[in-house]
Amino acid sequence: MASQNTNQEKSGVIGRVLALPKVLKKKVLGICRLTKEIAQDDPRKIIHSLKVGLAISLVSLFYYYQPLYENFGLSAMWAVMTVVVVFEYTVGATLGKGLNRTIATLAAGALGVGAHYLASLSGATGEPILIGAFVFVQAAIASFIRFFPKVKARYDYGMLIFILTFSLISVSGFREVEVLEMAHKRLSTIFIGGSACVMISIFVCPVWAGEEFHYSIAHKLEILGDFLEAFVHEYFKPQEGESEDSKGDSKDKSFLEGYKKVLNSKSIDDSLANFAKWEPGHGKFRFRHPWDLYLKIGALSRQCAYRMEAIDANFNSDIKGSQDFRSTIQELCSEMSLESSKAFKELGSSIRRMTRPSSSDTHVANAKSAVKSLKSLLQSCSRKETDLLSLLPAATVASLLIDIVEITEKIADSVNDLATLTAFEVVDTDKSPKVPSQSSHCECDEPVPKTDHLQVVILIEESALAVSDSEKSNVV
Repeated sequence: MASQNTNQEKSGVIGRVLALPKVLKKKVLGICRLTKEIAQDDPRKIIHSLKVGLAISLVSLFYYYQPLYENFGLSAMWAVMTVVVVFEYTVGATLGKGLNRTIATLAAGALGVGAHYLASLSGATGEPILIGAFVFVQAAIASFIRFFPKVKARYDYGMLIFILTFSLISVSGFREVEVLEMAHKRLSTIFIGGSACVMISIFVCPVWAGEEFHYSIAHKLEILGDFLEAFVHEYFKPQEGESEDSKGDSKDKSFLEGYKKVLNSKSIDDSLANFAKWEPGHGKFRFRHPWDLYLKIGALSRQCAYRMEAIDANFNSDIKGSQDFRSTIQELCSEMSLESSKAFKELGSSIRRMTRPSSSDTHVANAKSAVKSLKSLLQSCSRKETDLLSLLPAATVASLLIDIVEITEKIADSVNDLATLTAFEVVDTDKSPKVPSQSSHCECDEPVPKTDHLQVVILIEESALAVSDSEKSNVV
């Protein structure tokens, strides 16, 4: 029995060893496939990787080039560390980290040198005690400040570097005689490394966080519009036609899942807005661009997506309710959904092209009028129907659509405010003949005769009616 077990173990080990090349080949092919997908999805990620390699190569010259190494020595490693830590995908993230690190290093370096000088005045016995007290106080205060919401959002990395730099300079200065020279070298190399990151990030194929945030908000609104359009086609689809046009159905169902991308976008929106605030003016985005309005639009988009999630859950539920009631509210619900869908797509396109929305207000007004009609219809049906439970599923969907219309109006107002603050371009989409301007003095350009002619005709008809009445009275 023991010999059989050992033989089985040996055969199992041999089988695993022989299968190892196939397993490795499968994993390598999977990694290659994933690499290709990432590169095709966003080629800028390849460029970003090359930019990081370029920045590290440049700051490594402090080690390779002997005159530079003689000036900075081992402190040149801080330049390499700064590039590795600071260089991010977007310009805003790189600028935010770079400025946080530079300002925190300068402030902490100055305070560390001052603390070392004050501690040295107390003599050999009191110096380590004072240095320990200074390190304790600054670490405790800075750590508590990190809990402030605004500091946590924008300056958390800077506060962390402040604690690290102050502690390093203060503690290491206790053993170093030339503490000023040490602080100067570290500050210089950190500044050089951060400057290299910022310059390469801005001037070599920049990826602006503001643009990423701008287009992501526009894409969210378009996703919401696609959901509402697909919902109308799926929810009110005739029972006998459900099996037809399977390709179109699968496309609609994929659109019905799109709202999930909007639900969990808060952290990404907050990060992009924070990074965008660090960026200088570029293109159509000035320095103090109203990114808070984008956050407001994103929050409203998520509120709308939550309603869509409830609608999707109701749509996939086995309890459908009264088919007659669904048919009754079909026209108004379809109108609300389609008008809101058109409004979302118009608003998304407006943000994407940075032009003023032309017809979104009209679509919102049409949806609101459908809401009023639907509310009156629901009240009348609730009075007539005895089995109220059969009305609940469809009435729930109708109520959620009413909420979506209200959120659509709020989003439209926010986009109009954004267009006003950022001076979006006005695009005239009306292709009908325009009324000539008053500056032209041609007689054929005067618009007055048309209205006067209509008034003259009315006067003639009224006078004719008056004469006919008087004639009738004379005859009588």
